[in-house]
Amino acid sequence: MEMENDTFLLTPEEARVLGCLLEKAVTTPDIYPLTLNSLQAACNQKTNRQPVVDFDEDTIAEAIEGLRQAQLVFRVDGAGSRVAKYRHNLDELLGLSKAGKALLTVLLLRGPQTLGELRTRCERMHAFATTELVERELMELAEEIEQPLWVKLPRAPGQKEERYQHLFCGEAVLEAAVGDSALPAEPAIAAVQARNERIAQLEAEVSNLRGELDALKAEFQSFRQQFD
Repeated sequence: MEMENDTFLLTPEEARVLGCLLEKAVTTPDIYPLTLNSLQAACNQKTNRQPVVDFDEDTIAEAIEGLRQAQLVFRVDGAGSRVAKYRHNLDELLGLSKAGKALLTVLLLRGPQTLGELRTRCERMHAFATTELVERELMELAEEIEQPLWVKLPRAPGQKEERYQHLFCGEAVLEAAVGDSALPAEPAIAAVQARNERIAQLEAEVSNLRGELDALKAEFQSFRQQFD
């Protein structure tokens, strides 16, 4: 974990651990705070996670230590318990609403998502009646919270809707707002452009290969005709 311009910059492992603590604090309060083993199981879930990972205990411990240094996670020592447990400290640091924490949790655990996906996946933590309310919450919190939390990505080719991505792991910096909406971050645009260039390159290579294959077919056909 690093600090950049007074904002949090997490590793993917730290982001996964933080997202799991946020999730379990709401969905399974009876076992929260979480032990190291519980955190490992939560991080390595096969459902409701993107990407699916297989963190070992050392990876979890290292991520926890990074989050503790940033005061994003605290160790909790229960009376009579020898097993260390951990809880997040995001409420004290950012003061997010219940809806805001639900959105951030899902973004940390599931990657870039559309408004519809966010609405559906937040259901267990906070129910949004419409996708418009999801968008309003994203926009309002972006204005209220000094720490950049998320960004709207430019629409990729073939996609009907924009997606949102959290910025806890990114070097992206939000640009100036236009009206009520922030422009996409430069790194997000660059990533899409790079992908488009790669797709164009692959399409050109496929086209060349098809041309070579057609030429070979023609040569083979000409060769066969010599024996007909």
